[in-house]
Amino acid sequence: MTDVQQPADPMARLARSRHEFGEHGGINLSIETSATFTVLEAGKMPEIFEGRQGPQGGCFLYGRHFNPTVLVLARHLAAIEATASAYCTASGMAAISGVLLQACDTGDHIVASPALYGGTWALLNDYLPRKAGIQTTCVNLDDESALAAAWRPNTRVLYCETLSNPTLRLADLPRLATFAHERGALLIVDNTFAPLMMTPAIHGADVVVHSLTKFINGASDIVAGCVCASGEFIDRLYDLHLGSLMLLGPAMDPRAAYEVATRLPNLGLRVSEHARRALAYAQCLEALGAEVIYPGLASHPDHARYRALANLGYGAGGLLAVDLGSAQRANAFMEHLQNVEDFGYMAVSLGFSDTLMSASASSTSSELDAESLKRAGISPGLVRLSVGYTGALDDRLQQLERGYHAALKH
Repeated sequence: MTDVQQPADPMARLARSRHEFGEHGGINLSIETSATFTVLEAGKMPEIFEGRQGPQGGCFLYGRHFNPTVLVLARHLAAIEATASAYCTASGMAAISGVLLQACDTGDHIVASPALYGGTWALLNDYLPRKAGIQTTCVNLDDESALAAAWRPNTRVLYCETLSNPTLRLADLPRLATFAHERGALLIVDNTFAPLMMTPAIHGADVVVHSLTKFINGASDIVAGCVCASGEFIDRLYDLHLGSLMLLGPAMDPRAAYEVATRLPNLGLRVSEHARRALAYAQCLEALGAEVIYPGLASHPDHARYRALANLGYGAGGLLAVDLGSAQRANAFMEHLQNVEDFGYMAVSLGFSDTLMSASASSTSSELDAESLKRAGISPGLVRLSVGYTGALDDRLQQLERGYHAALKH
């Protein structure tokens, strides 16, 4: 996907990558459910094990290594993310942990944003130091002096989310890429919150990870992840001796790969409508005097950055946050919207057709201790909304307004 003739629009790149037919000429790809694969000549097997033959030549080994259906999905995701290669995993956390363990050895160091998904934060803050001797320093990545002060000779990775979870701050990807590359490190970006809206690889990211569970799949029925990167990096992940994804075994089921792949053609429509409604909700809440965080609002601190870096036509994302000032008000807001208005659901995750709401400090960011929550800017009253596209918009805006006023009574 480094060809300069490739279109700039990610959905156009996806369309060019979709040229499979099913085994018998069907318009959908086939599902290859074999766990192991045959060879016609005995000499082929050692060649595959030694890496001299592989899936590019039609030689498959074992489902944990490569699977034809999963490779089709991977190629489509690489097209969307403008990377040379990709591969898929059983979850977003499998993608993140596999990538970090591949990029770092024992004793290495990571610099990361303080505002991260709680599972990622626990991986960096607790698991990797104890289990692998890999340390992480979290700093405000917009503070150049703090970033420089956190850097060490053994820093191998600069890690961030395109839009931070749940504070929705937009990373300055070109500047971060330059900073990391000048010091010989990789910029690894979680783009789960911003598919199509942002293409981190175009702005210098070396590795892009996703939880496919969210917007890309769109139905909250499959747990999956992916890694998009150079062919060399993906090959390292599947090395038979030192490949993190090969040896730790977070293989994606080919049935899940098929389901996700068949939903990709409508991803652009879904992302655009999520964003259209999110902007309308954000404008409604802001007009009511609420403290709203949404990159599409001129009041957002990174609005100019969003306008400079985002792909045209996909809006500013399907997530917004509103700070109600206290956990009591946050809970009242969500309970009213779910139990009185049928506006959406109190549930974690995102990217579903209906709106999902959670108070991040006590749910998806609960792994962070009190000091880390404060440093990340996650208050007890912060509610994250993954905006759905069901129901008439005018009705939803009235429900949202009533929910906000109901919360203010507490």
